[in-house]
Amino acid sequence: MKIYRYEENPLIVPAQVPAYHEGFEVIGAFNAGIAKYGEEILMLLRVAERPVSEDPRVVKAPVYLPETGKLDLIEFNTDDERYDFSDPRVIRNKAQSGSFEYLTSLSYIRIARSRDGRRFTIDDAPFIYPSGPLETFGIEDPRVTQIGDTYYIYFSAVSPVGIGEALVSTTDFVTTRHHGMIFGPDNKDVLIFPEKIGGKYYALHRPTTKSTGNPEIWIAESDNLVYWGNHKHLLGLRPGRWDSGRIGGGAVPIRTEKGWLELYHGATPDHRYCMGAVLLDLNDPSKVIARSGHPIMEPEAPYEQNGFFGDVVFSCGALVEGDTIKMYYGVADTSMACAELSLREVLDSLEYV
Repeated sequence: MKIYRYEENPLIVPAQVPAYHEGFEVIGAFNAGIAKYGEEILMLLRVAERPVSEDPRVVKAPVYLPETGKLDLIEFNTDDERYDFSDPRVIRNKAQSGSFEYLTSLSYIRIARSRDGRRFTIDDAPFIYPSGPLETFGIEDPRVTQIGDTYYIYFSAVSPVGIGEALVSTTDFVTTRHHGMIFGPDNKDVLIFPEKIGGKYYALHRPTTKSTGNPEIWIAESDNLVYWGNHKHLLGLRPGRWDSGRIGGGAVPIRTEKGWLELYHGATPDHRYCMGAVLLDLNDPSKVIARSGHPIMEPEAPYEQNGFFGDVVFSCGALVEGDTIKMYYGVADTSMACAELSLREVLDSLEYV
């Protein structure tokens, strides 16, 4: 399959984004939701900022305080044997197996704007910032679905009680309306379809189970985009293949003549993230028609292989123009890039089930 990576890649890197918080550094500008608004292409960037520590033995964890609207910094000494600092993204309490106690950065959503889809300017201030007790560790990995004149923006809301999915809407990318958490912990990678199907809204989501089951893709339906039900398991892991570790939705589903095309991410147990595709029935998206036997895109470019967390291509949004899919994607949990693929070639590459 032909993949055209833009010569300008990476399109946005952390060094281009000035820190919003004093005494912080931007370590990631990635995993952006994508929208077309007027004559502009908007990236709704996940910007991750980390407090600078003057002492290499001290790690600081930022926590948003909804009572004051300010940040608190909690300091940890790397010599403290109660904690595991091996993953630079999190601070783990060794007594709490499998979970983290704090994040080492705070994420929020900031808009980058472009006329040509290649050269972007970045707004000075956040567009969506943590705003409540379920977002005290930050908000991550937004997606955007346009329905009529309204843009629905949804993202992972992270706090000590878990990771869920929150919903915000806007018509002008200036003012927003908050609708609360639409999928409770632990859940992420939500994708809302861009139109009703059989009188219902549909969404993909990815529960993370701790008792039984795997991090796989589910589908749910709604009458109003806020309350979701009739949950069904949609897509599972495939042992020994590129999507054997975890899977989750990527770009907003694309309507084609053959069905709903969903570009999803899959990872191996050693955390190598690739992009693939699945085709769902137009009239009943809970039915899988076909699926990628092999990735449609793998981390091959240096900026995809090296970064804060390497070997990652992770799309949260795409635009379709004729036969061209312009897939914007996060690279190495660090920066943003774009690649063009042929819609026909993607569809032709799928294996029917």
